[in-house]
Amino acid sequence: RKREREEKREREREERERERERERRERERERERERERERERERERERERERERERERERERERARESEGGRERWRDGVREGEVEKERERERERERERERERERERERERERERERKRERESESE
Repeated sequence: RKREREEKREREREERERERERERRERERERERERERERERERERERERERERERERERERERARESEGGRERWRDGVREGEVEKERERERERERERERERERERERERERERERKRERESESE
């Protein structure tokens, strides 16, 4: 009987040992998968950085083509003509805002005339 208890404890101990070993391997596989996902994310970030560098090189080539032969003057990294165009766009936006304010004043005058007509028709 004593031997049976010993053997039983021994089997249980071995079983727990195998279970711990399985869990350890599972955790290890999970960590490995996580590392692989991290490496994939890093590769993706690197590809994105490479695409950004390529876009920057393309912009550089574009600027070089535009400034070839000195047709375009550059100041502070902005083409001379761009500054003027931006000022013109700003003036246009200002004119548009002014036209909008004028339309709003016109609508207000129209509402005022409408109210005046209503008051006159009520007093009749």
